[in-house]
Amino acid sequence: MASSEDPHASDDDQALPFQLDALGVRGRLVRLGPSLDAVIERHGYPLAVARPLAEAMVLCAALATSLKYDGIFTLQISGDGPIRLLVTDLTTDGALRGYAQFDSWKLAVALGAGQDKTLLGGDAPEGYVPKLFGRGRLAFTVDQGQHTQRYQGVVPLEGATLADCAHTYFRQSEQLPTGIKIEARRTSDGGTHHWRAAALMVQQMPEFDAGRIDVDREQREDDWRKAVILMASATEKEMLDPGLPGTTLLHRLFYEDGARAFPRRPFVARCRCSRERIDRVLRSIKREELDDLRDSTGRVAVKCEFCSTEYAYDDRDLDRIYASAA
Repeated sequence: MASSEDPHASDDDQALPFQLDALGVRGRLVRLGPSLDAVIERHGYPLAVARPLAEAMVLCAALATSLKYDGIFTLQISGDGPIRLLVTDLTTDGALRGYAQFDSWKLAVALGAGQDKTLLGGDAPEGYVPKLFGRGRLAFTVDQGQHTQRYQGVVPLEGATLADCAHTYFRQSEQLPTGIKIEARRTSDGGTHHWRAAALMVQQMPEFDAGRIDVDREQREDDWRKAVILMASATEKEMLDPGLPGTTLLHRLFYEDGARAFPRRPFVARCRCSRERIDRVLRSIKREELDDLRDSTGRVAVKCEFCSTEYAYDDRDLDRIYASAA
């Protein structure tokens, strides 16, 4: 494999871009580890919620790093099932976060547990999207700041898995043919739980970019099918094994076609919330409408959904916020 990277470098929380010049295909291998632990274990989600969130976070990272943007890429899934909302986003400097909202009762029923919530720790069932999300939509948003136009792609939530739903998006959009494979798993070691997730993504390049203008359409289609078949042959163990370098995995999968690797893109679990941001949000709300947010001490309490940090405001704090808005 052609690469200037250390083949034994850790793949945790990084995207490894690559290109198959012989097939006119580009791609990336994304692996998440500690960042998932930081996000998921903080909330204590049941496994049937945590696994879709882990898959969504690695999908978000794979899609975001395939685009050229300067800002925030957001993946959002909303539905009428047990998991009402799932949101994850990634900034261009690698800050990754995510959270889920779900109904415990509906989740128990969906998993066949009735009223026994002790079974909520079960893994997400096969074909989990219809069962856990119900009818809904999948949205991708690229926000590059207040002076630029925000891009959003929205499709119905169709498919058995999140990878299937992503394929639906690419089929319905004007994007290039894209294949995605996602794996996620929680492991236990001496009572300690750890999450790992991986996404392998391939995308057909435009003929001009790939330098294959003279290659006929039938050959391009054959090359594309070959790339997808090779991608799909990766096993769950290979994709999630922390002891298997990403460059080695790519070499195994695309040995005949010479995968060319590029510098890795690192990620870190980091929330962007701050008191200044919450100040701006509260300032946009009429003061009398904040009474519903007051806790037992009379303070206005605002909790960040992503990191669970709580920001409390007494009347003096509110005086300061609204005085600055005058």
